[in-house]
Amino acid sequence: MSHRPQHIAELQDIVRTSSGRLLPRGGGTKPALSSPPSQAEIIELADLAGIIEYEPGEFTFTAYAGTRIIDVVNELAQHGQYLPFDPLFAEGGATLGGTVAANTAGSGRYRYGGVRDFILGVRFVDGQGQLVRSGGKVVKNAAGFDLPKFMVGSMGRYGIMAELSFKVFPQPPRYTTLRLSYPSVADALSATYHLSAAPFELDAVDLEPGAEEGCTLLIRVGGLAASLPQRIERLRSFLAEKTQAADSTILEDADDRELWRRVNNAHWAGGAALVKVPLSPRQVTELDKAVLGSVRRYTCAGHVAWIATSDVSALAAALNRLNLTGLQLSGTTTEPIIGSRQGLLLAQRVKQVLDPASLFGEA
Repeated sequence: MSHRPQHIAELQDIVRTSSGRLLPRGGGTKPALSSPPSQAEIIELADLAGIIEYEPGEFTFTAYAGTRIIDVVNELAQHGQYLPFDPLFAEGGATLGGTVAANTAGSGRYRYGGVRDFILGVRFVDGQGQLVRSGGKVVKNAAGFDLPKFMVGSMGRYGIMAELSFKVFPQPPRYTTLRLSYPSVADALSATYHLSAAPFELDAVDLEPGAEEGCTLLIRVGGLAASLPQRIERLRSFLAEKTQAADSTILEDADDRELWRRVNNAHWAGGAALVKVPLSPRQVTELDKAVLGSVRRYTCAGHVAWIATSDVSALAAALNRLNLTGLQLSGTTTEPIIGSRQGLLLAQRVKQVLDPASLFGEA
């Protein structure tokens, strides 16, 4: 059974009258999270969509949770603004609510932060059908428990998000990417350590390990067209002095755009199950050894691993061994969280308050 509410009040009525499991779904771009378990009722949020309020001068907007990311991106672009954290799967129809629920920031989070750093407010329907508002529509300090940030990565297990507010930034007029080849993941990681201690303003730093050996380091720089060549040359000279890159290539304009379009829509993953793993750069080499048979990449200079695998159970065992947690986004599963679970006690306490009947699944 499925529901397709047209208004927030209708969404509240669905929750109030339900006695079984409810699964909110946006664009369906993360099927491991949006495929319903047995007997669950789906709540399609496609009609709860659209930008409610947008103030370019205030650099904030509010939109319904079912609003497609691509629609937001296009509207912001008309005013020279953007969401710097590069929300994933925009071309496939990803929505604001799904992006928050799964915490799917892309490569652009390196410079300014992820979803948590840009969300300002949320209105959601809790497990008792109450409409809860937390945060606001403007950038300001607020006291108390920060529910908007808590909803990031919540997977819809505490309430159904109906409305979201974000801050935005001016978008750089042009980008250039420097691509360098290194003998190993360890060598590429060493380059990122040098970069982190240097005064470069970088928009993205990704690592792409080869199938057997070698690793490509991708560094994206945004800014004024007149200044980019000099900035890229300084960056290349710095890395030539500090590291042992085998070669380097500069990607501009259409080549740059196409590269990051493919990255942030996960085209590189193919049809394998895609798993997101937060970690520290110091853990990358050990994890990489454990998943050599998988296609993988590391974003945010090694703070997030993205692993495309045909053997999720083997990956789960590796994550348990390394005390890491993964979130499966695609493929089929009965439990998308794999590996070592962190923060369960807090999640259960909040769950008891917001969804005591567990309409939205377990914490």
